[in-house]
Amino acid sequence: MKAKYFRYLLEFKRPSGTSRGVLHEKETFIFEVEANGKTGTGECALFRGLSFDDRPDYEEKLQWLCENINQNYLYLKEELKEFPSIWFGYEQAVLNLKYGDHLYFPSEFTEGKSAIVINGLIWMGDIQYMEEQIQEKLEKGFHCIKLKIGVDWESEHKILQKLREKFSKERLELRVDANGGFSREEAKIVLQQLADLHIHSIEQPIKAGNWKNMAFLCSETPTPIALDEELIGITNPVEKRKLLETIKPQYIILKPALVGGFAGSDEWISLAEEQNIGWWITSALESNIGLNAIAQYTFTKKNPMPQGLGTGSLFVNNFESRLELNNEMLCFKTHRESN
Repeated sequence: MKAKYFRYLLEFKRPSGTSRGVLHEKETFIFEVEANGKTGTGECALFRGLSFDDRPDYEEKLQWLCENINQNYLYLKEELKEFPSIWFGYEQAVLNLKYGDHLYFPSEFTEGKSAIVINGLIWMGDIQYMEEQIQEKLEKGFHCIKLKIGVDWESEHKILQKLREKFSKERLELRVDANGGFSREEAKIVLQQLADLHIHSIEQPIKAGNWKNMAFLCSETPTPIALDEELIGITNPVEKRKLLETIKPQYIILKPALVGGFAGSDEWISLAEEQNIGWWITSALESNIGLNAIAQYTFTKKNPMPQGLGTGSLFVNNFESRLELNNEMLCFKTHRESN
């Protein structure tokens, strides 16, 4: 087996507001393996400023993987545990080599017989822009919407109040993601305000790394709390268990590119289910290559909750995709449909 990689810059159609500022482009790395005349493709979906493996020797490690591609799975997994996005790309490439033709996890999803319910994501921006996005998602038939908050809570709170006045919790599930935007004391107030509006959950109300304060909030919150950034960088199963036992969150959110690929996600899911902690899977601005693989993996997990999967429509120079959005259902186009 031979391997190679190349760097690729995804360009946003419209600058996208996140807690890490406004993004105009997204760097990623495409990883390919070749054997017996066949090629397998994966995406090492590095997220600058967020990924645990955003470090100067990243490409050096990618080159190391290319040179050591024929080493066994467990050896490579151990060597790459500090590089979750590289491991994620390796997993995809090997699976795609095995199954071919955009396939990573063959299932009823990839046969076009079933689909995945996803939430509609509202990007940060001025109030008018956020309201425009919300209206668009509602018109498309989404019954679960996720809003980024924590930049201008007063305005964001008003948007949520307006939405709830129009749509009951039975009609519209609302999730919010604070990306660590509040202090512990602020979070206590916000959690109650969210509960008054029947908000489904809040992701990462305070900054990651403060287990004690997060545990305090989770222990008495009126609004379920989901851990997101909190999981990044924790690679040891003992430490993963310790985090969940200490904080006792209501949910965890898994971004495979950030938590050690499919193997890392499986580990977190297993530990969460042992402790009756809910979970769902989200993408993290991958290209269509990584997004396709995550969608196929997600389907096999049989989680009925709306999942946080993107649609690949953010970028002007994305790769070919077999994913298609039908209202709030993410579908996989078979060749029969594509022709």
